[in-house]
Amino acid sequence: MPTPILDINSATRFDQRHKGAVVICGSYGGLYPAYLSAKAGLRAVILNDASVGFEKAGIAALDYCQALGMAAATIAYDSARIGDGADMRRRGIISHANPAAEQAGCLPGQSALAAATALTLAPAWQGDPPPHREGRTIIRDVAGLPRVVCIDSVSMTQPEDAGQIMIVGSHGALLGGDPATAFGVDALAAVFHDAGVGIDEAGIARLPALDARDIAAMTVDTASARIGDARNTYERGVISRVNRTAAARGIEPGTKVIDVVARMSDDLTAPS
Repeated sequence: MPTPILDINSATRFDQRHKGAVVICGSYGGLYPAYLSAKAGLRAVILNDASVGFEKAGIAALDYCQALGMAAATIAYDSARIGDGADMRRRGIISHANPAAEQAGCLPGQSALAAATALTLAPAWQGDPPPHREGRTIIRDVAGLPRVVCIDSVSMTQPEDAGQIMIVGSHGALLGGDPATAFGVDALAAVFHDAGVGIDEAGIARLPALDARDIAAMTVDTASARIGDARNTYERGVISRVNRTAAARGIEPGTKVIDVVARMSDDLTAPS
């Protein structure tokens, strides 16, 4: 039976159908999507390089998968929309590949579909990936102020995050362009990674979608902090884009995330 080539918008949505397949996945090429790809039993995976970014976090999947003997590649963030597997399949151009992928004939410069076709001949790796957990950390929990919560993925939102300040390791793209995927709760504010912004400004598409819900949303320059690492984003991130709701609160590009959080707290405690 031939190896199927499938596409999907997020690595958090793998299921039994993807086992043994070559998957073009809209997630960024970081450690957690790599872990999910290996755990799902994919033959090979193609992710989005999210402009590579700080400490090459956007392509960390390549070395992770190589250590397992699994073929992995990324497509260029400016060739197809991050968060949109179908668009990556249609327009994506390979930017990086690990040695296991290259040995199968997947090379930079190829179309995503041509690379995926080559990867159907990659050896299927065997075994279980080492455990990998995304982080969820409450930075501040003070009576009378919104909590500041760091989550490495939008998939980690909880109902009690409504009304809080959320620092998110994920990219700022809508999955498949669907505004319903912008964020799971009505937070006070949410910070994402811009993934280099990319083609069609896909990496910041959550921002206008969250204006409609009166959520102050912003992205950090992916070169300023590790994509997929919310704590690092809080400590190092520098704002690159803001939506109208955030701008109305006086938040501007070039501001550090840690200063944005402090300012929002000062605004909430200032005498009216």
